[in-house]
Amino acid sequence: MYPADLVLPMKAELTDKGFEDLTTPAQVDEALKQSGTTLLVINSVCGCAAGAARPGVVYSLTGDKKPDHLVTAFAGFDTDAVAEARRLLAPFPPSSPCVALFKDGELVHMLERHHIEGNPAGAIAANLQAAYDEYC
Repeated sequence: MYPADLVLPMKAELTDKGFEDLTTPAQVDEALKQSGTTLLVINSVCGCAAGAARPGVVYSLTGDKKPDHLVTAFAGFDTDAVAEARRLLAPFPPSSPCVALFKDGELVHMLERHHIEGNPAGAIAANLQAAYDEYC
């Protein structure tokens, strides 16, 4: 598990932008079963989370269409919450960072780590905006 002083500033990059911080399995279940669209970010300490995932996700929310709900959990810190999220992300294997879009409780779009790694934040944002155009 990562120390709080390392993780909390990285969490704040999303929570300060309106993301709800999910720390328990019950919160994950409730959040991902909401009606409407829900964007889930499994946050991480890795460089691709810092350089592409978090900035790309935040930038993706500047368009006209966006998800109804924004939620996040942190891999290696919110262990039980992330385990529950990963269960609901099946059949996708565990991946952090990752970004998932749910519509009415159903997973409709997924960005795994291998989609994030090596791509700029703008490409992540464009991918998510295309998903918002389709599902939101």
